[in-house]
Amino acid sequence: MAYAILGKVYGDTFQTVLAAENVGKAYALRNHASERERFFITVNLPCPGNGKPGTSVPRQFIEIDPDFPPGPANAAWSYIFVDGLPEAEAVLQKAVARKLEVPDLFLLSYYVAFLKGDAGAMERAAAAAGDKPGAEDWMLSAQASVSAYSGRLQQSRAMVRRAMDLALQGKQPERAAMYQAGAAVREAFFGNVLEARRNARAALQLSQSRDVEYGAAFALAVAGDTLASQALAKRLERFPEDSIVQFTYLPVLGALAALKHGDPAHALDLLRTAAPYDLSIPGSWFGFFGNLYPIYVRGQAYLEAHRPAEAAAEFQRILDHPGILFSDPVGVAARMQMAKAYAAMGDQAKAHAAYQNLLDLWKNADEDIPLGKEARAAH
Repeated sequence: MAYAILGKVYGDTFQTVLAAENVGKAYALRNHASERERFFITVNLPCPGNGKPGTSVPRQFIEIDPDFPPGPANAAWSYIFVDGLPEAEAVLQKAVARKLEVPDLFLLSYYVAFLKGDAGAMERAAAAAGDKPGAEDWMLSAQASVSAYSGRLQQSRAMVRRAMDLALQGKQPERAAMYQAGAAVREAFFGNVLEARRNARAALQLSQSRDVEYGAAFALAVAGDTLASQALAKRLERFPEDSIVQFTYLPVLGALAALKHGDPAHALDLLRTAAPYDLSIPGSWFGFFGNLYPIYVRGQAYLEAHRPAEAAAEFQRILDHPGILFSDPVGVAARMQMAKAYAAMGDQAKAHAAYQNLLDLWKNADEDIPLGKEARAAH
């Protein structure tokens, strides 16, 4: 149980290498524990939900001990992931009234403000996280993600560097690596191939945790380096009982490789494993990437299989879940791919509207981003 609890604490502080090491030790020794302890040890292994997180248990935590900070944080996340913004706001207001402070609560306020389109509230939430251990660097990473989502990539890069510096100053190289892996994914989605590859490899120099490896592998695959991506996917096979790896990471990376080799049918077959977990929240979400990726890659596969109507439906599914999507760059890419799907269907009006949707989102974007140039040319 000591190993299990250590693993849980390391996981809650986003030190996933140490978390996996301790949870693994606990799991290997589980038969020396009671039945109740074995249950705790077993569920401590990474396991994604089915995309329909419950809110009843977090609410019960608050009722039992309203001054226990993880209670409102978990409840607010659960509400947000099912698009329950009013409920999430109510939970956060009560937490603020009780003067509870944990990094999640600062980030949640920013997250909610973003989803509501309230720039002033976003600024206030970001300011409140300043100088707060565990919150300041994470908030900067969130701001970097939001800036990139609007196409302000130069600003995003500067914020990532600051977030990484703070994480490294706090002797948290894995956090820094997650931020850089997220940057690699953004660069890849937006067509900056060299930047994507550089960031992916630099992130791996800082940490070779499960989620950093996935981010690097995904970025490298999208940036065209399938060989390096598949080498990382092979390394991820060292987690045979990790649900996130087996049901999200490996199917997605395998499908990307299949698409690179011109085999969309095989890609779709691989993604059937991920289908029950399409809306799950993987460990990579801490770096603001990885949510809804099985859906996106499935949409790509349908598009390459000349099934544009099914492709458009998949890309729309991504945009239909803003609480899960947040500012993940897959939301930008989905808009682009949806426009291509409508064009392939011969529906020029919808294609034009989809391109316009992307250009509206990027009205203040940097002008040299390849994805933006492509959208303007096609529009």
